[in-house]
Amino acid sequence: MKCQGAYPGGLTSNPAPWDFANNGLAWFIPHFTALIFLGIPTLILEISIGQAYRGSVVVAFHGINKRLKGLGFAVIMTGFVVATYYVPILAWVMHYFRASFHSSLPWKDRGMEFDMQDVIANKDPVAPENGGYVEYPGTAMIGETVGVGTTGRAVYFTMGLPVIMLIIILGRSVSLPDAGKGIKYYFGEWNGWRLGNGDIWQGACSQIFFSIGVGFGYFTSYASYNTKYANAVQDALIIACCNSLYEITAGFAVFGVIGLLGYSPDDPSISLSTVTVGFLTYPLGLVEMLGSNVWAALFFLTLAVLGLSSAFALLESFVTLLCDSSLGRKTSRVPICTSVVVVAFPLSLIYCTEFGFYLLDAVDTWTNNLCLIFVVWCEVVSATTLYRFKDVIGQVGVAGYSVYSIGYILSMLLGVIVGQAEGPKVGAGVGFGVFVLTNVVAIAVSKTPDSGPPRFWGKNSVLTKLWWLSFYSGNQLCRDLNVVIATGKNWSIPIVWPVILRYVSAPILIIVVSFAYPAFAKKSNDPLQIFAFTVAHCVMLLIACGFVVPRWFDVFVPPEKMRLSKTFYAPHFALVPLEMRQSEIMEEENREGEDSRDSGEKSKGGIRQDADFPER
Repeated sequence: MKCQGAYPGGLTSNPAPWDFANNGLAWFIPHFTALIFLGIPTLILEISIGQAYRGSVVVAFHGINKRLKGLGFAVIMTGFVVATYYVPILAWVMHYFRASFHSSLPWKDRGMEFDMQDVIANKDPVAPENGGYVEYPGTAMIGETVGVGTTGRAVYFTMGLPVIMLIIILGRSVSLPDAGKGIKYYFGEWNGWRLGNGDIWQGACSQIFFSIGVGFGYFTSYASYNTKYANAVQDALIIACCNSLYEITAGFAVFGVIGLLGYSPDDPSISLSTVTVGFLTYPLGLVEMLGSNVWAALFFLTLAVLGLSSAFALLESFVTLLCDSSLGRKTSRVPICTSVVVVAFPLSLIYCTEFGFYLLDAVDTWTNNLCLIFVVWCEVVSATTLYRFKDVIGQVGVAGYSVYSIGYILSMLLGVIVGQAEGPKVGAGVGFGVFVLTNVVAIAVSKTPDSGPPRFWGKNSVLTKLWWLSFYSGNQLCRDLNVVIATGKNWSIPIVWPVILRYVSAPILIIVVSFAYPAFAKKSNDPLQIFAFTVAHCVMLLIACGFVVPRWFDVFVPPEKMRLSKTFYAPHFALVPLEMRQSEIMEEENREGEDSRDSGEKSKGGIRQDADFPER
C-alpha cells in the first residue's frame, strides 16, 4: 500500500518522463540523474527516519534536530497543497468515466475540444494590453465538476488493473497508423541541445519527486507504522524503480497516439501541458479499441479509485501529524480524518471554477518546481549538517564547524544567484571559490580532533579536520539508522549515501530551484501565477520559522517523543533512534540526579564513554 502514493498519478496528473516539449533520448539523462542521485537517496532518507523515529514527519525531523520541526511541517503542507488540487483532477477522470457509457465515445474525433470545453469548461483568459495583467472573465463555479463517490476495499482488487490496461493500450497505440512517427519523437531522436536548457532538468526533478512521492511526507508517515526492522532500503529501491519503469513504458503508448494525431514537438502552435497530454492521448487510444466503451469505463474507474488512494496518501501525513499532537492524542482517528477532509473540501472548490484549470496549472507549477524541490533541498542539507553536530563541535570547535557549515550553504546560494545573473560559468566559479575558501578557513581555525577518523582520513591533522567537518554528521546518521534498518538480512544504507545527499543531491537541487525565478519573471503579469508563487513561498517560510523558533511546533510532538532531540556527545558511537534511546535518556537523567552529589566519572555530555551503545 505504500506504493499507492506513487502509482496512479503518472497516467494523468503528474509530470511524466514523456514530456512532450522535451522529447528525445536526451530527456532520459536528466530523468535517470534525478532518479539515481535525487529520488532514491531522498526516499531512503524519508522511509528510514519514519521507521526509526516512529512518528509523523515533524517527529522524525525533530529526532534529527529540534530546529527541523518547521521543515517537517513544511513537508506536510506541501503534500496538503497538492491534495487540494489533486481531487478536482479526479473529478475530470469521473467525467470521462460517465461519458464512457455513451454509445459513441464523445471524445472521438474531438479529443482536445471535449477535454477543454466539455470537461474543464474554463473560459479563455484575456491577454493584457499595454503592460497590464492577464484577466480571467469567468469566476463562476462549474456545477458539473463531480468527484468519485465510492472507494474502500476496491483498491485492493484494482491495484493490478492499470498494469493490464497499460499493456492493452500500449499494444493498440503502437499499432496505430503513423504511430512510428510519434515513437520516433520519444525514442528515436537525440536532441542533446536541450540539455543546456534548465527547463528539462527542472521538469525531470519535479517528475521524479511528484511521481515517486518524495517531499510530501507520506512515506515517512507510512514508514512509522512499519515494523521496526522492515527492509527500508529495499522498499525504497522497489518503489522508485517500479515507478520509473511503469512511466517510461507508458511513454510509448502516449507517443504512439501523438503520431496518429500528427502532432510535432517543433510546432509552436501546439502547446500540450502534461495534464492535457494524459487526458488527450489515452482516451483517443481507447477509442481505437474493439469494445472501446468497456475498456474506457474500466480504465477511468481504475484511475479514479487509485487516484483517490493517492489523495488519501497526500492527506495521511497531515492526519498522522494531528494524531501525534497533544490534542490529537485525546481523540480518535475518525474525527481527525473527518476534520482534515472538511477543511480541504472548500479549498478544492476554487479549482472547480471557470478559471480553476489555470489556477491549478499555476499552483502545480510552483508547488513542484519551487516549493517541493526547495523543501527536499532543506531535507538533505539539514540531515547531513545538523545531525549530532555536538560531536563535530566537540572535536573541531564551534568556529571551525560554523565557518564550514555557513560556507557550504553560502557557496550553493551564491553560485546559483551569480549563475542566473552572469552565466553558469561565472556562477560555478563563484560557488566553488567560496566553498574552497571557507574550507581553508575552517580547517585553519579548527582545533585538532582527539578522536581519529577511519583509515585514509587519519593520515594527518588536515585530513582529520576535513573529515569531521565534511562527512561526520552524514556518516553518523547512516550508521545510527543502520542500527535499526540493517538488521538480519536487511539491506544496509550504503556508506556513500550521505556523501551523495550532501555533495551531489544538494547542489543539483538548489540549481533546479534557481530556474524557477527567471521562469516566474516571464509570467509575473498573471494574478494566478502571482498567487501560486506566493503560496509556495509561504510554505517555504515555515522552514525558517521552525529553525528560529522551534517551540512553535512543539504542539505536534508527543511529550514522550520530545526527548528524541536531546543530543549526546558521543563521537563514533552509534545511537539507537528508537524508544530504547528514550529509555537511555531517562535512565541517564535519573543517574545525573542521583550522582550530582558525588564525582562520578562522566563524559562531556553526561554519558559515560564506556556506555554500552550498540555499534556497527
